[in-house]
Amino acid sequence: MLAALRAPQPWTPGRCQDVAVRVGAFIERAHTRPGDDHGTDLIAIALQHSGGPYTPYSSRYSRIGWLRCETAKILGLWNPAYAPLTRAAAGRDLPDDVGMDPAHYALYIEARQLDNRGYTLLRLGPYAQTRHAQQDHDRLTAALDGRETTIVPGYRVSTRYAPFDVSDHQLFADPYEADVLALLGEAVAGVSA
Repeated sequence: MLAALRAPQPWTPGRCQDVAVRVGAFIERAHTRPGDDHGTDLIAIALQHSGGPYTPYSSRYSRIGWLRCETAKILGLWNPAYAPLTRAAAGRDLPDDVGMDPAHYALYIEARQLDNRGYTLLRLGPYAQTRHAQQDHDRLTAALDGRETTIVPGYRVSTRYAPFDVSDHQLFADPYEADVLALLGEAVAGVSA
């Protein structure tokens, strides 16, 4: 364990690998997510149980969601030798405030054919809070209910919840500036025209 702490395996941004992150006095396992990074200083992560992403632990690990982590808090790639230094090993849950802001989310409204070919009708984001994205997702899904296959002939239209990609920010409509149902109507009208 001490050898792993003294010489951690370096982490390289852009690679989807689990990393060791300092959260207060503990070291936690985290999964990185490309897309919500802002240069080399911040990256989106999801805290995980030290046993891996599918290890049952506590509802808090799954409810926290994606967080914006300073890359300076990343020690290196996750090494199983770090497991005794986690809150899980100490019998503790994650605190309500882990010292990281929530990552940004987006909604993608896509038109797909049966063979999965298709395109994105509309991108909405960034959402600073998951509950706002979920509310708009529910509104759009309800508006499409029963019309998914007829709103754009030959395609099935659906809403997908996903990370906000900062580098493509110009492709997104701001969900806080307009009604998402009106934006969907405009996108569909643009296809029909």
